[in-house]
Amino acid sequence: MDFESKIVSREISELLWDMEKTVGTAESCTGGRIAEALISIPGASKYFKGGVICYVDEIKMRLLNVSQQLLEEQSAVCEDVARQMVIGACNTLGTDYAIAATGYAGPTGGTKDIPVGTIWLACGSVDKQVTLKVFEDHGRDINLAIATNKALQMFLELLKSEPRDGYEG
Repeated sequence: MDFESKIVSREISELLWDMEKTVGTAESCTGGRIAEALISIPGASKYFKGGVICYVDEIKMRLLNVSQQLLEEQSAVCEDVARQMVIGACNTLGTDYAIAATGYAGPTGGTKDIPVGTIWLACGSVDKQVTLKVFEDHGRDINLAIATNKALQMFLELLKSEPRDGYEG
């Protein structure tokens, strides 16, 4: 794990600890990297409940309740699937928040319409999700590192915007 992920994970840890909130992950292409970053901070068991590595559509549908129709119509690499993965992870894991990633890390798997390097990230709660599309191909390892860092940063920004103890963060 790189230094940037460690710094962001520590900030996330402090906010979740102070807010007394929990998080889980739903990861396809990142394969557990986001969860690994979150648990790298001592005391993570206070706020991190678990993760679902849903590398195939069957698991997205069965464990996260992602719509089969959506997967068939838009593919697993789309904003709506990322949103449904967040909602599904919150429900399945019983967390306040979840972070999700779905995409084509490469070197294969992309299509003309959704090329390699396209990764949809989402985070939030059952009621509110934010998303981000990563779409540049720098090779598999770098694509996954970028997606992990951007997912963590997006979640940190979401947490900072949440109301806490009578004031806005």
